[in-house]
Amino acid sequence: METVAVILAAGSGSRTGLSTPKQFLPLGGKTVLEHSVQTFHDHPGIDQVVIVTSTEFIPKVQDMVKADNWTKVTAVLPGGKERFDSSLAAVHHFSNNPDLVMLFHDAARPLVSARIISDTLKAMETFNAVDVAIPAVDTIVQCDVAGTVMESVQNRNLLWRMQTPQGFRQKTIARAYEIALKDPAFTATDDCGTVLRYLPNEKVGIVRGSERNIKLTYADDLPLLEFLLSLHNV
Repeated sequence: METVAVILAAGSGSRTGLSTPKQFLPLGGKTVLEHSVQTFHDHPGIDQVVIVTSTEFIPKVQDMVKADNWTKVTAVLPGGKERFDSSLAAVHHFSNNPDLVMLFHDAARPLVSARIISDTLKAMETFNAVDVAIPAVDTIVQCDVAGTVMESVQNRNLLWRMQTPQGFRQKTIARAYEIALKDPAFTATDDCGTVLRYLPNEKVGIVRGSERNIKLTYADDLPLLEFLLSLHNV
């Protein structure tokens, strides 16, 4: 099967509280984005890589592609205002290849492993949509909208924390968004959620992720990422 890794790097990273978008922050001598791309680029099961970033950063990313000799990178695409806009940019880019396996990965998860990528590709032999996730270990409660009153305690044995990559056949994710965009009430936080809602008969497989595969969200996450990276390099 033909595969492409789509690295989503168009976010502003406003929640980090830093002036530099988080995908361009330094981490272990490279940028966060470089770590994310390199793992997919080096994986033998990935045929090509596409990077989606903000229009203003396309030249910066193109220079990175040349400097790092990323021969599998076939395109640097402009993203959109919302996360799903960036996903759609890649989906539309490959509209002539409906059976293509697409792995969407947040650039802000720089410690994704080759094992996770391999397991996701293996799961794509069975499913048309796959999510990487890990079991919830904390008790999860549902609160009121204001977040001041507890309303219920969820069964954590049924709850998993979603990560990336998320895998899809191009035709599957394209169809899900085609339906979703006709819904005036459509809101999306991730691509698997869109498939789950708008293609209810499509089973979404689960691949076990890793506690190391954390997402850089806040500035305080950087020291932890540095520590985890140092363990990997020992």
